[in-house]
Amino acid sequence: MQRKPTMNDVARQAGVALKTVSRYVNGDPTIGPDFAERIRLAIDELGYRRNMAAARIRPGQSAKMIGLIISDLSNPYFAALARAIELGAAESGYMLIIASSEDNGQRHDRLVDRLLEQQVDAIIDVPPRSPGRTWAQIPPPLPPLVFVDRPADFAADTVLADNAGGAHAATRALLDAGARSIAFVGDSVEIFTMGERLAGYRRAIEERGLRLDDAVVVDTAHTTDEAMRVVLDLLGRGHADAVFAANNRAAFGALRAFRLGETFLPLVGFDEFEAAALVNPPISVVTQDIAAMGRAAAGLVLARLAGDDSPFRTVVLPTSLMLRGSERLRPGI
Repeated sequence: MQRKPTMNDVARQAGVALKTVSRYVNGDPTIGPDFAERIRLAIDELGYRRNMAAARIRPGQSAKMIGLIISDLSNPYFAALARAIELGAAESGYMLIIASSEDNGQRHDRLVDRLLEQQVDAIIDVPPRSPGRTWAQIPPPLPPLVFVDRPADFAADTVLADNAGGAHAATRALLDAGARSIAFVGDSVEIFTMGERLAGYRRAIEERGLRLDDAVVVDTAHTTDEAMRVVLDLLGRGHADAVFAANNRAAFGALRAFRLGETFLPLVGFDEFEAAALVNPPISVVTQDIAAMGRAAAGLVLARLAGDDSPFRTVVLPTSLMLRGSERLRPGI
């Protein structure tokens, strides 16, 4: 692993005293503009980052901290993923710092910078839907990096679920039960997982020789309320005879729409949610082993921290279809 540049390196590169660099890093406004510009250029060229944790670390020791950037901590899926990673990291004595990007590229960039300033030992990242800069644009050295749930255009270990396969199985189950116009309700297909689920849904329909109807494909359901409104609209127009809800929020929104519209369509969701087994009929879902995904991400990053320099790996975990009866039409819920 490449040695991280120090304040001494910056001082030598800029041709100034170490004390001057220290004053600049700590925001001293009295430094002359010539010295300030030389120091700024040296920092950019070397990729120096202020070590926020230095005062707490004895020489030769690490912070024993791993940064985790997820999409949305309020989403039960990401909360469960964070918990699994936290448990895996704790087994090796590492503390997890968790932050949410809200799928915003600029916020994600700020979080990355903050974690690097904190000198975390490694970063586990769920890449945002709308990326800002690329990881390749960040000056080296970078700590060990693992992508989870979604890939990124950067060479690093990656842990994914078989999203396309799970969506294909869910759509096929609805077709097997007699549906012919299945609505796809989900978040933006710019998100890797959503794009994969849409691909699996389309493949299942094409395999049956049915016409793909873009009028029932909706990728604007970012929240439960938006999913509810989408499904209410579908019910009102009568275009769909079944619903594939491409995430847990879409599934819950569909249930609310069914109650308000007093109509129940066959439904299969992607990802388990607490109410799925409590309604009548219980909701069929595609399940991911979130705990296994978290353990895999933690295991990969801990192996890199232990010196593993083998080629980067992409781990794709299988999904399972849990049929409970909602894929078939039944009266009432």
